[in-house]
Amino acid sequence: QVQLVESGGGLVQAGGSLRLSCAASGFISSINVMGWYYQVPGKQRELVAAITRGGSTNYADSVKGRFTISRDNAKNTVYLQMNSLKPEDTAVYYCNAKSYGAMDFWGKGTLVTVSS
Repeated sequence: QVQLVESGGGLVQAGGSLRLSCAASGFISSINVMGWYYQVPGKQRELVAAITRGGSTNYADSVKGRFTISRDNAKNTVYLQMNSLKPEDTAVYYCNAKSYGAMDFWGKGTLVTVSS
């Protein structure tokens, strides 16, 4: 099992920045990909950004150039630096870990609110 704990959400004005962190514990060696997803009420959870253990990244088109995902394997932590935030970025952000065995693990989520 893998446990994920997010932190760093909050309220920010449009154009501002936030940094989300996600600390993983448990069976760490099983984790391949870590990422962030967002979800707004009434919609499905969607990928924001993901990063492999080797450092390859993938971003949603809507956040390219504004968000940066990074990973510290020594600290078992993944980060999401969010710049130039827009009101439409408002959502609950969930940390995700995918194991080499294709299992998904989720954090409880952290709310990001961007005011206009």
